[in-house]
Amino acid sequence: MAQDPNAITSKNRYPKTYYAATKNHELTDEAFPDNLSVETCIVGGGYAGLMTALGLVERGHKNIAIVEKHAVGYGCSGRNGGLVFGGYSLGPKALVKQVGIEHAKELYQFTNAAVSLIRRRVVQYTINCDLVDKGVLWANWFKDQQLLHDEQAFMRDTMEIDWDYIPPEEFREILKTDRYHGALYEPNAMHFHPLNYALGIAKELQKQGVKIYQNCEVKDIDYQSTTKKVKTAKGNIKAKNIVLCGGGYIGDLCKPVSRSVLPIATYVMATEPLGEHLHKAINTQAAIYDTRFAFDYYRPLKDSRILWGGRINANTKKPKDLNHILKRDMLKVYPQLEGVNIEYDWQGWMAYARHHMAQIGEVAPSVWYNIGFGGHGVAPTTAAGEIIAAAITKENAHYKKFQPWGLPWNGGPFGPPSAQLSYWWYELKDWWKEISE
Repeated sequence: MAQDPNAITSKNRYPKTYYAATKNHELTDEAFPDNLSVETCIVGGGYAGLMTALGLVERGHKNIAIVEKHAVGYGCSGRNGGLVFGGYSLGPKALVKQVGIEHAKELYQFTNAAVSLIRRRVVQYTINCDLVDKGVLWANWFKDQQLLHDEQAFMRDTMEIDWDYIPPEEFREILKTDRYHGALYEPNAMHFHPLNYALGIAKELQKQGVKIYQNCEVKDIDYQSTTKKVKTAKGNIKAKNIVLCGGGYIGDLCKPVSRSVLPIATYVMATEPLGEHLHKAINTQAAIYDTRFAFDYYRPLKDSRILWGGRINANTKKPKDLNHILKRDMLKVYPQLEGVNIEYDWQGWMAYARHHMAQIGEVAPSVWYNIGFGGHGVAPTTAAGEIIAAAITKENAHYKKFQPWGLPWNGGPFGPPSAQLSYWWYELKDWWKEISE
């Protein structure tokens, strides 16, 4: 029988991705001690868990254990598109509609400040993660320029965020395609190697005394007793505080939290190195995503590859022809890349809530949740880590600003088909708008 190239082995803790093939660090494994007791136990070694831990460490709270079923950055934290910019899966206009302008601005600013915090941490902790601080382009899939003008005005006048308008003729010199019709440029944005960033943060945490237990599956969490306990395959951990992360990989842990999110698959690929051929398509160092609901997102890599992502699916099984699906999407935009080889393709599971908002809060006294970032997690998980760390150290109670959304039921067996139907509906709306122009 042929060996599964995506199989996880003791020698390779990650699925076959471009990021795993180019990771620059291996974490030192911690021996799991008997009778472990800590101030804070964090379940999940992705961005949400790592950033909560670092937020605590930077506040002087270092008696922390992180438990991770696989390896640090194993899930979407180490497989995402690498785009770093403000906002949540729930868009800013929806935020304003649901909670009002001032509350929405404050929530959005948490993520905008997180972009700056990520930038600072990369320098402060000397993290080699191929950071490209050249902004992000929101490319207009549709001919209607009013869409861009309205969004620019809304972000400027309501959210106090400046994005630059790029007209279609100028934009065609930046991206060599007739597919797009102008763009907005977000300067306070960047892109990076997400797995190397996660590993760099984890390395710093270990240096600061945080214990990280990889390949350590959590079996159960006793969070309602006086003495809180995280029960793992390697032993039990007593903790004064528990933080539940894990994203789309949380499984059935802590029903009130796990039943509120759906694991939704998204897809990514990386081409072969293109050399000078790259500039026949992409003449910018910025990352790109487009104005459709079902948008593509992509960026040029330092070795002249294109990393391309898109699509979502409630069926979490990886398509057998994924590289062909994503390549077809790329060629719709850049037909001149016909003949380019795809060297890597993979998927990751995002955690979506019905309301599309990040879920940050307290499920029981001193038991926190930090989950549900819906594919917009790099900056929001950093913001959430700061918010939960500030709550644990009693610096402030900003977590209460997320109470309007809470932990609604994900629909159980009806959740995935409902989510898929919603996605197809928005795809249909994108298609209709396109052909109606």
